[in-house]
Amino acid sequence: MAPVLSRSLASVSLAPLPSSSPSFAHHKTHHKALNLSSSFYPQNILPRNWPKCKLGMKFQTRPNKFIVRCEAAVAEQEAPEASGEKFEYQAEVSRLMDLIVHSLYSHKEVFLRELVSNASDALDKLRFLSVTEPSLLGDAGELEIRIKPDPDNGTVTITDSGIGMTKDELIDCLGTIAQSGTSKFLKALKENKDLGADNGLIGQFGVGFYSAFLVAERVVVSTKSPRSDKQFVWEAVADSSSYVIREETDPEKLLKRGTQITLYLRSDDKYEFSDPTRIQNLVKNYSQFVSFPIYTWQEKSRTVEVEEEGQPPKEGEEKPEVDSIGPFGHYLCRFHRFLALKLVSVQGKKKKTVTEKYWDWELANETKPIWMRNSKDVQKEQYHEFYKTAFNEFLDPLTYTHFTTEGEVEFRSMLFISGMAPLNNEDVVNPKTKNIRLYVKRVFISDDFDGELFPRYLGFVKGVVDSDDLPLNVSREILQESRIVRIMRKRLVRKTFDMIQELSEGENKEDYKKFWENFGKFLKLGCIEDTGNHKRITPLLRFYSSKSDEDLISLDDYVENMSENQKAIYYLATDSLKSAKTAPFLEKLLQKDIEVLYLIEPIDEVAIQNLQTYKEKKFVDISKEDLELGDEDEVKERETKQECNLLCDWIKQQLGDKVAKVQVSKRLASSPCVLVSGKFGWSANMERLMKAQTLGDTASLEFMRGRRILEINPDHPIVKDLNAACKNAPDSTDAKRAVDLLYETALISSGFTPDSPAELGNKIYEMMTMALGGRWGRLDDGSDSSEDLTPDSDATVETEVVEASEVRTESDPWQD
Repeated sequence: MAPVLSRSLASVSLAPLPSSSPSFAHHKTHHKALNLSSSFYPQNILPRNWPKCKLGMKFQTRPNKFIVRCEAAVAEQEAPEASGEKFEYQAEVSRLMDLIVHSLYSHKEVFLRELVSNASDALDKLRFLSVTEPSLLGDAGELEIRIKPDPDNGTVTITDSGIGMTKDELIDCLGTIAQSGTSKFLKALKENKDLGADNGLIGQFGVGFYSAFLVAERVVVSTKSPRSDKQFVWEAVADSSSYVIREETDPEKLLKRGTQITLYLRSDDKYEFSDPTRIQNLVKNYSQFVSFPIYTWQEKSRTVEVEEEGQPPKEGEEKPEVDSIGPFGHYLCRFHRFLALKLVSVQGKKKKTVTEKYWDWELANETKPIWMRNSKDVQKEQYHEFYKTAFNEFLDPLTYTHFTTEGEVEFRSMLFISGMAPLNNEDVVNPKTKNIRLYVKRVFISDDFDGELFPRYLGFVKGVVDSDDLPLNVSREILQESRIVRIMRKRLVRKTFDMIQELSEGENKEDYKKFWENFGKFLKLGCIEDTGNHKRITPLLRFYSSKSDEDLISLDDYVENMSENQKAIYYLATDSLKSAKTAPFLEKLLQKDIEVLYLIEPIDEVAIQNLQTYKEKKFVDISKEDLELGDEDEVKERETKQECNLLCDWIKQQLGDKVAKVQVSKRLASSPCVLVSGKFGWSANMERLMKAQTLGDTASLEFMRGRRILEINPDHPIVKDLNAACKNAPDSTDAKRAVDLLYETALISSGFTPDSPAELGNKIYEMMTMALGGRWGRLDDGSDSSEDLTPDSDATVETEVVEASEVRTESDPWQD
């Protein structure tokens, strides 16, 4: 950067100059431009590249002095560009081809997609140009693509009836790497605004043709342009930096119009890609929705009737004899022979049905891309048929949506929800699920997005997405910009929830019930994984409740049925609907007519905890401490608590570290006690689930397990008896045993697992023994009643020994 002069004012004193000096001849001039380089510095001292500046001056005359006040202006001058010799980049063609062929594409099979796309572009160009030049069509037949695999010779031939290429175009397009003929064509169309542009053209980068060398060791291209009288052949070998162009002279190989590409497959790819079935499957996968018909050469079979040769006449059969009926007898004999021979020939030609194999062209892309049409023009049956064909399903979808998105990213899409749940749920939540198929200009790009285009909890949704302007990488296998993917994902997810919401609000409630049975758990997974869509997921959730244990209800139904005083949404997580309905936590809530949601699936509790609130109502677990129902009598509670303080302390002393504390319960009505979890720990249901984890950590289990709090019901007879024992006989062994058993019983009824089930069983047996206490008369050994059971001593009892082989049951089928 050139030096910059300061903008400050400077006063310069000069020696007295004669008034006749030519530099200052005009004393009355108020503003002059003075060149510093000529006035203040000698010419031979200043550097050559020193910047020049102009100074605005004001002259003042004083005795013996001439004062110049100057204001310096900024003077900048860019350094001159360094001069040098210009060079062009060079490339080693063979190495560049090797990189394109072997490093650009992930799968060899994409060669067919690229070549079919090129053929489709050639047909599109011809169709577009024929509007202004109908003579280009000529009599060369329909616009179509034909693919003929030859397993015997190990070749694949792709033929199209498109625009073809001249010799110059062959050199320009196939002889120049990264030169896209389609891109040049589109550029010419855009320059000619009167003609417009055709968005159906697929080609973009100019390297798709070279994917043929993924599987071919030699490629021969024969092409005929309607604008040329000659047909040319382009031929190249893999791993070579040169190619050959010659004129086709063989009359049998002349084309009317279009291009024919013959791939001579490599030895290791010959058997796979020359298989007609494999070629047809690739066409259906990648190019099923190309605008032009694609025919593949397939082996077919048919049943035909053929004639069997009849048996010759047996020897000794009587021949017609000449009847002596006059002079015509000889002719009659000959006539009889003629009829007999005809009869034998007719009887001998029997027909049979045989299977005959033959080769013929078969249309591979029958399914039409109905997403390109207006949704109002497509019938419901057409959507169902497309879904079954495209995704190999046999049941109609539960619902579907068809929409077009415009804006920053434009695309068309159709989404479907299957009518049946997958046999393996892991296939749905697997992020590699290939249910969303991405197309660009109706050419299949990918269905492997690793959860980027669609969240895994919506993996049960199947559909297609088609766009004309997605930024793809050169191999056209992955999206280039993550921002575009995020925008598409957001819109697809929103449309999916709109589709499910419409299904839930439909007149046929059985449809949504079926949907929930099949895919409800995946929406609950969305509550855990997708916090940004909680507002869309929550209205779709369904649960059983204490007021609806047969039909599922929504959270909207629950909130609508809430009383005015209820401030929270109460729920209980258990392992089954039956255990939920009989849980002791419900007793007081049922008395007060408060509805409680039953969470009976393993994922329910985690999903609800991630939601936290719905419509400003908090979710509250009734199996945890500090349950507030909103209408408690504080005075009565305080009195009851004071009365039971001694009992609570005594029970805590007996149980020790098994419980964190003992307190009076607000949730019990008929049960003597219940064991609740701490506010911030795992509930009994969550503790049970975590223990069942294969890779569960014992240390973390002990850390996360919530503290246990024993709540007692002071109105229950057992608690009253224990209260009396606490005051009258606090050291009673029986009372302590009762407390211990009471705790173990509450452990089970509250959903926890006892540490030692066998020990609990022995305690129950002891209490049963004490309770029964010979109530019905115990039969002791040696008692009189036992004498009746002994056989008479006078009777002789003969014991019959039966061998094992002779033991037979009454229903023995082998018994004589």
